[in-house]
Amino acid sequence: MGIDATDPGDGDVTLVFSLGAARSLADPAAAFADARRWSRHVGIVANEAEQVAAFGRDHGVDNDYELTNWDKWGTLADVRDESAAPRRVFVGTTRADERVATETGYEFLRVDEAAEKAGWELSEPGARGPDADGDGGPLARLRRTVRDALSRLR
Repeated sequence: MGIDATDPGDGDVTLVFSLGAARSLADPAAAFADARRWSRHVGIVANEAEQVAAFGRDHGVDNDYELTNWDKWGTLADVRDESAAPRRVFVGTTRADERVATETGYEFLRVDEAAEKAGWELSEPGARGPDADGDGGPLARLRRTVRDALSRLR
């Protein structure tokens, strides 16, 4: 079963997860394997390419998208331009994720909605550690706040 895909394996969807959304999955490798059955492309984007690469290595998740030093905005735009799939879905966790999806031409789905539709389990709150949502402490939160404020000016 897929996220509103017409038929499993139809490949009509390019599916992109924010790093926070991918970290919310109880079994990211199983969810990505499932999504590959009905998606043309599946991957993760974040403002920190190194964190995406580390998450992929740690959880056995292959990313279909080339990791660059782009932010989410640029990466999503590149994926949109390179994908021939008629439908693009961005799975995220925050209002900022929703905004970037809308502004770059993606449908937005919150990770809890995507998990419910696809039959994926989410990890228990707090089970992923303090950096699960990219928190990283006060400096990382300040960076995100400034980055989000700047993105609203675009």
